[in-house]
Amino acid sequence: MGQKANPIGNRLGIIRGWESNWYGSKRDYSGKLIEDNKIRSYLNARINKGGISKIVIERTLGKLIITIHTSKPGIIIGKGGGEVDRIKEELKKLTGKEDVQINILEIRRPELDANIVGDTIARQIENRINYKRAIKMAIASSLRMGAEGIKVKVSGRLGGAEIARTEEIKQGRVPLHTYRMDIDYANVFALTVYGKIGIKVWICKGEVLGKRELNPNFVGGKSDLSDRRERREDDRHERHDRRGGGDRRGGGDRRGGGSGDRRGGGDRRGGGGGGDRRGGGDRRH
Repeated sequence: MGQKANPIGNRLGIIRGWESNWYGSKRDYSGKLIEDNKIRSYLNARINKGGISKIVIERTLGKLIITIHTSKPGIIIGKGGGEVDRIKEELKKLTGKEDVQINILEIRRPELDANIVGDTIARQIENRINYKRAIKMAIASSLRMGAEGIKVKVSGRLGGAEIARTEEIKQGRVPLHTYRMDIDYANVFALTVYGKIGIKVWICKGEVLGKRELNPNFVGGKSDLSDRRERREDDRHERHDRRGGGDRRGGGDRRGGGSGDRRGGGDRRGGGGGGDRRGGGDRRH
């Protein structure tokens, strides 16, 4: 049963927020919902290679705020912000609203975003790269960036085979039933010459134990992953301090003093000991 429910929908209101934030009455709810779908479809088609992860839509009285989460903000912004202005004008025509605002948020670690990982695999499959190689490269880069686990499922005429099949590659842990586990999910298509290939990606980013800000645009707080990394670094520094640079190792006192007394061999070697033992001129002669 754990395979049937969408991991994002499952975690809404627990550790994830909604990507559309507005209130709709019975009268205008359906209109707003269709408009949201139009905006997302249009932007995904318009910014084809912009590395879009998600589009968050917020509505206030007469105002439409669209936030695009992307790994390549330079492509969307364009030269001197010209591209954003063009997109804004096109969205005004599409929605029929005068007040449209576009915000662009950069994704710092695209290897931990399921949509971007899935899109990367899809583009590689479209360019006739072996699907297994593309998946393994994506998995390796995600785990290198600190993911706890990743699962990728591809389905269709893999490698141009006559009969369609499904294959799954998994590494690490992806516990879908644990609601406090932050799991990102995406479903992407690769349009190849021999048909459509579906790609599903699950990325486990670790447990969320504290209270999480549910606003999907919230960037101010650091992710649990970066917190964990910082904690590890702090522990390392503490251990280093305990071993202790100056006091224990910094051995002016031990080496300098001690060795001088032990080795400093005027007393032992050079002293009477040697002279008395060896100096056995009396015995040999």
